[in-house]
Amino acid sequence: MSNNAAIVEISQIASRFRSSIVLQADNKYIDVKSILGLFTTLVGGHSYELHVHGPDADEAKAALSEAFSKHNLDVKVIGE
Repeated sequence: MSNNAAIVEISQIASRFRSSIVLQADNKYIDVKSILGLFTTLVGGHSYELHVHGPDADEAKAALSEAFSKHNLDVKVIGE
């Protein structure tokens, strides 16, 4: 299964926001705006935590939650 479409879409969505958006996978923290970071981290079967902090955090959480679920990626959005 190729996650390329998911990775590109998720990083593009993240880049629209000013908030800090970090994906936690196991004990790694990845800047979601970094396509390279996502390529090495976003592999099927893991569950992830998404940490969003900043002025447009609510909008970013909503948009990214939608993108993750669209690509069947299990992510839990962590609040402030």
